[in-house]
Amino acid sequence: MENSKKFPLNSKSVYILITGIIIMVIGFFIMTLDKEPFGFGLLGITIGPIIVLIGVFIPIYSLFNFKK
Repeated sequence: MENSKKFPLNSKSVYILITGIIIMVIGFFIMTLDKEPFGFGLLGITIGPIIVLIGVFIPIYSLFNFKK
């Protein structure tokens, strides 16, 4: 009996997963660019977290997209 394990993600899903992680890192970097004290400016409270949230949903989409 041969016990071969298949990787559950194809190359397109892995590419989308890595893209989402990179977008999350970019969002965190944008939050550090805010010049207001404690990050209470536009970049630290609005734009950065929205980009991080988009970066969270992209890997979730790639993990649950099981087209084979």
